[in-house]
Amino acid sequence: MSITANGIDELKKLAGSDLGTSEWIEVTQERINTFADATGDHQWIHVDEEKAKEGPFGAPIAHGYLTLSLFIPLFTELLDVQGVTTKVNYGLNKVRFPSPVKVGSRIRLVGKLADVEDVPGGVQITVDGTIEIEGAPKPAAVLQSLSRFYV
Repeated sequence: MSITANGIDELKKLAGSDLGTSEWIEVTQERINTFADATGDHQWIHVDEEKAKEGPFGAPIAHGYLTLSLFIPLFTELLDVQGVTTKVNYGLNKVRFPSPVKVGSRIRLVGKLADVEDVPGGVQITVDGTIEIEGAPKPAAVLQSLSRFYV
């Protein structure tokens, strides 16, 4: 269920709020292969299913940056900002990948709107995010994302 902020003023009032949890999405071998093709990163641990079974994780794993890229579709399930003209991914303050995402795993995002600050023409938000792996003791990624919303 998404939280909707109708404009910058409502978004500012949400600073410090938990945004909730997204739905689960499955990380398939097809998704991993497509990411490998898009980035040119065809390391065997990601794309060679037979060799990866004998590797340190017992199965192919998603690229860390694939997991990170899934933050955006997961985040859009949590927060919808209306009344702005432009939404821009501004960057990251920090990212860690505590646990690999094995092929066939399901992941989801737990988010918190840590901060909303004024920037010329709009606001910048800081989101604390944890990408969880279903049934795993450690998350796939822990990150702090920056986005800007312009009016």
